[in-house]
Amino acid sequence: MVSGIVTAILLVFFIAGWIWAWSPKRQQAFEAASRLPLDDQEPVANDTGNRNQEQAS
Repeated sequence: MVSGIVTAILLVFFIAGWIWAWSPKRQQAFEAASRLPLDDQEPVANDTGNRNQEQAS
């Protein structure tokens, strides 16, 4: 009995989250997030190579 109630509650939470994620209010935020990997930004300098060279000296 308890497991059935817990399952029903979790199903309601899942459906509520699905509706929230697909709501028109969230569309702009998801579109912006989907463009993040494609944005042109300068790469972060990788200084691990410099540390290795300094330790070797």
